Amino acid sequence: MGKLTGQIVEAKAVPSAHGAASVGPELRRLRLLAGLTQDQIAERMAVQQAAISKIEKGGEIYLSTVQRYVEALGASLRLNAHFPVDAPFSARLDGAFDIEQGHDDQLVLPLLGDEPFKPQRDVVLSIKPIYSEKILAGHKTVELRRRFPVAAPNGALAYIYSSSPVKAMVGTASIRDVLKLPVEQIWTEFESTAFIERPHFEKYFDGLDHGFALVFDEVKAFSRPLPLSELREKFGFEPPQSFLYAKHDLRKALQDEPAIVSH
Repeated sequence: MGKLTGQIVEAKAVPSAHGAASVGPELRRLRLLAGLTQDQIAERMAVQQAAISKIEKGGEIYLSTVQRYVEALGASLRLNAHFPVDAPFSARLDGAFDIEQGHDDQLVLPLLGDEPFKPQRDVVLSIKPIYSEKILAGHKTVELRRRFPVAAPNGALAYIYSSSPVKAMVGTASIRDVLKLPVEQIWTEFESTAFIERPHFEKYFDGLDHGFALVFDEVKAFSRPLPLSELREKFGFEPPQSFLYAKHDLRKALQDEPAIVSH
């Protein structure tokens, strides 16, 4: 198998038609890096070799064709929409979609492909108090998400933000595993550990075939919950709709103050 097996190829917007014409040659470059021939790609895409040659020469190309070509390389295609956080549209995005913070000045809305987990980044999870209390008590060991980076490394730290009416950072949990599964399988396997009633479960995953189960370990409660007002003042923190990557100053402050953690 080629060198690109299992990797993610990120699609970037191009500013002009001339930029679009470079997609084909870039795909050819990736094919050569993977050590594959046009015939091999054609066989995997179930097309003629001449079709692959035409793609690689440039010109207009459908996104679905790019996706099939990339998958034939043994990789996956990811497509994001990046919005400046100060754009008026971003405020509506934050309430309507599961989005994350990208760079400090961007919101990232994944459009295609599973989310890769950013290396050496902890996450903040926004969780309703009814569930965060059960997590801290050790009863709820699985948190469910419509979207989450399936490549999150074992041991990644999740900061638990208890949403309204608590509005405070209340503890941490180690993410032992992230499982992407069919929705019905999630219910079958984690009904007793996710502590969610069936009607709420169905409403949450409505419209999805697959969901994500985050398996927690080493849960620790803060002896003093950090209220949103303090988080905003000290770190410019805003609670996420679903999750976001914890900024460096927040992570460092929490790591440097072990007194706030109840073991």
